[in-house]
Amino acid sequence: MDNSDRCKIIVDAMGGDYAPQNAIVGAIDAERKNPGFDLFLVGKEKEIMKVLVDKNLSFDNSRIISAEEIIEMGDTPTEAIKKKLNSSIVVGARYVKEKKAHAFVSAGNTGAMMAASTLIMGRLPNVGRPTIGAEIPNVHGTCFLFDVGAGKDAKPNHLFEYAVMGTIYARELGGVSNPQVGILSMGEEESKGNEVTTAAYKLLKESKLNFVGNVEGRDILTGKVDVVVCDGFIGNILLKFGESVPKLLKHLLKKTAEKNFIDKIKIGLFKGTLKRALKDLDYQEHGGVPLLGINGISIIGHGSSTPKAIKNMVFRAYDMYKKNLNQKIEESLKEYANIIA
Repeated sequence: MDNSDRCKIIVDAMGGDYAPQNAIVGAIDAERKNPGFDLFLVGKEKEIMKVLVDKNLSFDNSRIISAEEIIEMGDTPTEAIKKKLNSSIVVGARYVKEKKAHAFVSAGNTGAMMAASTLIMGRLPNVGRPTIGAEIPNVHGTCFLFDVGAGKDAKPNHLFEYAVMGTIYARELGGVSNPQVGILSMGEEESKGNEVTTAAYKLLKESKLNFVGNVEGRDILTGKVDVVVCDGFIGNILLKFGESVPKLLKHLLKKTAEKNFIDKIKIGLFKGTLKRALKDLDYQEHGGVPLLGINGISIIGHGSSTPKAIKNMVFRAYDMYKKNLNQKIEESLKEYANIIA
């Protein structure tokens, strides 16, 4: 692997329920459609080669990084990255740490991916805790929610960091010129919430961010703000709840169609329209979620990721590289170093 400035993205070929096939097919499809970066596959070389042959895919063998161990979904994350040093997740993270690559993409063990990204790649200066973000569609476009699972709880300074990083992400990758930020709480008043949210409110109120105050759960879908911050425990529950909505809508439509023939015809006529309307709720369109605050680019995907999801994960990593996101986060947090210390 050369040391040129051209973007290098490593994809974990062994990550996911349908690895290595889905990871390889999706990654190569991404490179085929956007040749602006160099793609590398990390994992068991023989298994990677078999998929390439079976699927008749053209790929330079010199861009296969050998890693003969796999961190399974049931492995304990921290223990696994210490014991399985030749696993695809550890090797991929180490390449980013050693500046041999800019980004690492995996649909493997989420906890291990977070641990490897944080402990091996390391954190950016002034980052107390990295954060995972998710994009949630709303009536005005998109709400960027941080944190959705990097940590179970949070201190006031962590919520402040999430707001800073979320603002930069929404502006650079979401195209929102001046993102409005809100703290997820049980009421709009400054006094509503727990000790952590009320303390974070005071920090954000004194910042240069476009902070609008507390927001409630309903405000996420109505589009009141662009960025919502909360602790990872609440955020992860909220994210998983949201992921179940499309299945419920499809079930309700099917149930309605079965009861009435006329409704069945109407639903059939608008099936294509409904599918397009629900497109933004499909995780495959976004691929995976970024782990912000680490010294590298880390994209974490669903274990059930399809080739399409993997492809979009790679595109997300490349977009973050092109926007020089980490440098902008580092510069912004440096400005607030006295607040978050």
